[in-house]
Amino acid sequence: MSSKLLFKKKVKKELDSIENLSILVTGATGTFGQTFIEYLLKNYNNQRIIIFSRDELKQHEMREKFESTGFDLDRLRFFIGDVRDYARLKRAFSKVDVVIHAAALKQVVAAEYNPIECIKTNINGAENIINAAIDCGVKRVIALSTDKAVNPINLYGATKLCSDKLFVSANNLSGSDGTIFSVVRYGNVIGSRGSVIPVFREQKNSGVVSITDIRMTRFWLSINDGVEFVYSCLKLMKGGEVFIPKIPSMRIVDLAKVIAPKCRFNVIGIRPGEKIHEIMISSDDASRTVEFSDKYVICPDKNLASNKKYITYKKKVGKKVNDNFFYSSESNKDWLTLEKMKKIIS
Repeated sequence: MSSKLLFKKKVKKELDSIENLSILVTGATGTFGQTFIEYLLKNYNNQRIIIFSRDELKQHEMREKFESTGFDLDRLRFFIGDVRDYARLKRAFSKVDVVIHAAALKQVVAAEYNPIECIKTNINGAENIINAAIDCGVKRVIALSTDKAVNPINLYGATKLCSDKLFVSANNLSGSDGTIFSVVRYGNVIGSRGSVIPVFREQKNSGVVSITDIRMTRFWLSINDGVEFVYSCLKLMKGGEVFIPKIPSMRIVDLAKVIAPKCRFNVIGIRPGEKIHEIMISSDDASRTVEFSDKYVICPDKNLASNKKYITYKKKVGKKVNDNFFYSSESNKDWLTLEKMKKIIS
């Protein structure tokens, strides 16, 4: 079946705002989830904001944190649950307008040694999110992804690639007026749980910082930039897209120099599942990729010439990239200087 037939879905109107909508965030006690919910509390008057996660202690700490900062907690709902549990998701999704799916097992090394657990959360969990959203009449679902999903060499990346495919294809299941699904893919979030930055800070006191490979590069963005990008895509999404922000790269060794300038480096070699460089758009996806001033959009329909709905967002017209285009942390045109990174993490 051609892609032209697959995506004969009625195009949803772009949102001007998420005011008065009920929003649920999976993995809501993680770095992204907490920052996104704080962003909503500060800027929007949502009917309900549902914190869905499996960690009761983090939910308790999150509630105390928001109470101490004076936020209106009447809008918040704390739901203990696991994305592996369809019945619990279906209960949580009742009368929800928007779902942000941020829950994942994302530690690369842990996934290599616990592959079935990673599959249960990242793939089976994605299937449960899709089915519960369709069954409960959720309007929009955005799933967060990673650069590791492109040409994956580790299990985590492979599960996220599969998850991305599931969410894109879910638009075929939900009907012409049903739930629309899209994906946001980005790189390393500065200061997030699992980031190398806390590791370097801890090692700084010993005088020696461990580097896996001095050639290694990564895409970087701040958590606030990540939250704002997801919010902007939530308003723009039409269903089936993968949104990728334009963000800078930096060598890991330069990051170490910013955090621990007086330390010597100990090169320990690449860990299981690691890459030297990351890719966010492969050349195989170039034929479906449209460039905007601040982002790229990988469209579900290869025939962009006859399907222009994915080329224009908020009256801004994108430009199709060259057929040999790819977006890599190594060949990126935008690089973080030591001074810029120093300001970001200070």
